[in-house]
Amino acid sequence: MSVDLKLAPPLDAAADGPPRPRLRWWQEALFVAGFYAIYTMIRDIHGSKPVSRLQAFHNAQRVIRVEHFFGLFQEQHIQSWFLSWHLFLRFWDAFYGSAHFVVTVIALLYLFRRQPWRYPLWRNTLAFTTALALIGFAFFPLMPPRLLPPGYHFTDTLAMPSLHFAWSSWCALVLGPAVKRRWLKVLIYAYPFVTLFAIVVTGNHYILDAIGGAIILAVGFGLGWALTRLMDARTARKIVAGQR
Repeated sequence: MSVDLKLAPPLDAAADGPPRPRLRWWQEALFVAGFYAIYTMIRDIHGSKPVSRLQAFHNAQRVIRVEHFFGLFQEQHIQSWFLSWHLFLRFWDAFYGSAHFVVTVIALLYLFRRQPWRYPLWRNTLAFTTALALIGFAFFPLMPPRLLPPGYHFTDTLAMPSLHFAWSSWCALVLGPAVKRRWLKVLIYAYPFVTLFAIVVTGNHYILDAIGGAIILAVGFGLGWALTRLMDARTARKIVAGQR
């Protein structure tokens, strides 16, 4: 069954907006692949250092204390409700391990092919958001709930710390304004909340991680918007200079 993605007027740009350089698919593919490789390398290097593991445990205790203060430390209770549902958890393991990458790539490809005037802003937003997360990985390593000592009563169902909530929220902001069908719009905007459930029930992230992901996405959007404005201004100057 095919889905007709009828376009709604974009919220963040217009098709007749400022002139932009022609997008080349191979350059964008190399950029995305290179950036994801750097993200994976830094994540794995810092996650494998013994000193980082000890520091990650202490940082996890700090996060738990903050969650206790605000009444947010409910991850273990949520996971415990579903531990006997083995097939259910296997589904969320698979979702956690693949959806964040697959859906993000689909959103990037959709923008590139169908709404290229929006592509630079949201590509830059994704890049800045991921870069901010890399800084967090390097300076604030955080042990996920599944790796906490047995006294915390979490169950290790899968291993893969990531930017899941930030990326899923990015996908919703990219695809949500682009569709008119109400049911499809609801599914798209529900995606970040489904991802939040997945990262909690699999024991991979704290609720506070999702809040942090939303914050770095907001900052990433601001930086992406500023960079896109600078790029547009540079392109406009080149066009004006070429017409003289």
